[in-house]
Amino acid sequence: MKLATSEIEERKAGKDLYTYQKGAIDKIFASFEDAADDYHLLYQLPTGGGKTVIFSEIVRQYLKHHNKKVLVMTHRIELCNQTANMLSTFGVENKIVSSKANLDDQDNYSCFVAMVETLNNRLNEDMLDISNVGLVIIDEAHYNSFTKLFKFFEQSFILGVTATPLSSNIKLPMHDNYDELIVGESIKSLIDNKFLAKAEMYTYNVGLTSLIVGSNGDYTVKSSEDLYTNVNMLGKLLQSYEERSKGKKTLIFNNGINTSLYVYDLFRSAGYKIAHLDNTATKKERKEILEWFKKTPDAILTSVSILTTGFDEPTVDTIILNRATKSLTLYYQMIGRGSRILENKKTFSVIDLGNNFHRFGPWGANLDWQRIFRSPNYYLDKLQSDEELESNFTYEMPDVIKVKFKNSPDLSFDIRQTYKDAVAKGLSSKVVLELSIAHHSKICIENSEDVYDALALAKLLGDDIDFRIQRYTKCISKSTNNFVEWLKNDYRMKLRTYLRENFDRLFEEIHGRPAE
Repeated sequence: MKLATSEIEERKAGKDLYTYQKGAIDKIFASFEDAADDYHLLYQLPTGGGKTVIFSEIVRQYLKHHNKKVLVMTHRIELCNQTANMLSTFGVENKIVSSKANLDDQDNYSCFVAMVETLNNRLNEDMLDISNVGLVIIDEAHYNSFTKLFKFFEQSFILGVTATPLSSNIKLPMHDNYDELIVGESIKSLIDNKFLAKAEMYTYNVGLTSLIVGSNGDYTVKSSEDLYTNVNMLGKLLQSYEERSKGKKTLIFNNGINTSLYVYDLFRSAGYKIAHLDNTATKKERKEILEWFKKTPDAILTSVSILTTGFDEPTVDTIILNRATKSLTLYYQMIGRGSRILENKKTFSVIDLGNNFHRFGPWGANLDWQRIFRSPNYYLDKLQSDEELESNFTYEMPDVIKVKFKNSPDLSFDIRQTYKDAVAKGLSSKVVLELSIAHHSKICIENSEDVYDALALAKLLGDDIDFRIQRYTKCISKSTNNFVEWLKNDYRMKLRTYLRENFDRLFEEIHGRPAE
């Protein structure tokens, strides 16, 4: 696609774009200059970097210098509307090809915006003339729903844009559909140059071995809901919010509508301002909820994936990942919702309750996108399994709890080593939990004046107990959901009984005086 000198000069001038955006446009046009008519180019840029701005300017320049039309494809109606509005701000008159759109006036337009499924229907019904479409732009190109439409555009330049050039279906790698990848500005660079806010990550280790991976390669909704609606996980969610985000505008991502409704009830019962949003909401309900969220400084919005794309609310202070995912793309999309920068917002918080940080690394890590694009299996095969991740975890008692145990020099207990020692001595594995209960009793009594103090402290050890039980079940290779839950409850009951029956004796041994 040879360019006229006037077009090259105009590109250098740009149109209210940042330097890196102008540079991206230059690279994209340069790649197309000598390419074949059916060349497929993929462009990567982080969420918040302005992909829509960049391709809107590309459309404007293309239409000005070519007697051909442009088609922009998205996968959701919200993105359709946002894209159409952005194109209009660049002076590009466009028509949305919706399911109810009247296409009798299509000859009056040079640019169309369409949702993939609607477009597929219109093309199969022969209702849209695409014979003169020279440029096709695909937003969120990592979704595979677009590939079925490529057959209609065998003589068109195709530009896919995405924040993560890793296919949503490992069986359909992106390098099969795109000839080249251009990597845009990195997250680190955008943060350093004050285009994006910096993420401050807080992780809470979670046992995920009960989760089941479905046919799409990610955790099933059913297994996720079983885990994230139990009392312990809901308690961990509320605790993490109160520790890291209380009073801040917070967006919570869940895997399942039922989980989100549980979260809604949990926070509402605790007296917090919260709303729930999923894909069953009407347009009116969605608009009202998002307007409330925007205007309310300490609002909490719990949702189910619907806000991972096409949602921009710069006032979000905290993202809570109340779910686990094996999708790098989803991980980046969810965190990216908090990365919009404001004059008084340079950072935002991310609370991870799905071991996602341990799985993928920090948001903005220096990923080799070219290698991921060319060899996605190489990247995915290097990811650790949940069992491997959890085997490296160590429990770190939160400071607000640790201060309650200030008289105890050692709060740690190595379940794995204790198990190995017991096996070496030919002892029953039950000895491990007995010794653990004795240790927990000791640190409670070291910081108490009476049995009631000790029992109150024991209630603060829930996360440590859960962690030890998870370690123990891995040692004995028995970790069914029901068995783990039974062990946790049994441990708590035995700890309380142990304290009541042995408090006076242990208090005197520890403190050198009788209990009062």
